[in-house]
Amino acid sequence: MAVMFGIGLLGAGHCIGMCGGIASALSSTSNKSSPGLVLAYSCGRIFTYAGAGGVVASLGYASSSYLALAPILRGIAGLLLISMGLYLAGWWRGLIWLEKGGSLLWRRLQPLGQGLLPVRSVRAALMLGLVWGWLPCGLVYTALAYAATATTPLVGMAQMAAFGLGTMPAIVLGGMSMGKFAQVLQGNNLRRMFALLLITYGIWTLLAPVLMPLLTSTSAAHQFH
Repeated sequence: MAVMFGIGLLGAGHCIGMCGGIASALSSTSNKSSPGLVLAYSCGRIFTYAGAGGVVASLGYASSSYLALAPILRGIAGLLLISMGLYLAGWWRGLIWLEKGGSLLWRRLQPLGQGLLPVRSVRAALMLGLVWGWLPCGLVYTALAYAATATTPLVGMAQMAAFGLGTMPAIVLGGMSMGKFAQVLQGNNLRRMFALLLITYGIWTLLAPVLMPLLTSTSAAHQFH
């Protein structure tokens, strides 16, 4: 769970770019409950992420159990983590093609979100978040690929909920004070630092099945001596 929360947190600059405009619009309404609107919108996104996490984890669980595809799913997750890191740093934009693929579904859902604007109630903000959770986003797809390796569908749901919680500080705080906060999160140095952490974890995700047995055997050998 901590890993997924970290992925959401590390993608803060990307989250501001993708959803910051909506969050800012919600917080700038004349309604005194605008902070509640931003939180409700974020909760809606998290519900959508958790639901999608349950679906991909179910598919991943079935694939791993009956088709022995667990190593392949883990490899895809690791490669997407590395790709997302490169994307965040601006070193490689390959994930744009993945986002374009997701836009096929988004074209059908976007009118539902537009019909909820302008948002004037917590319920409408929650519904908008539920729809906006399907916005084509490389960071979300990366998290979903990782959730597909979960041991059970329930764990996959929990992992995506943790990811959503990791994105909340950027969305909520960015919505409340879009200017300076957004500039800090989207600054080149911070984005590259976050990108390098994602790339490092992606490499670990790829190599862990090979390295863990080696580390375990080395540790056992030291204990024996």
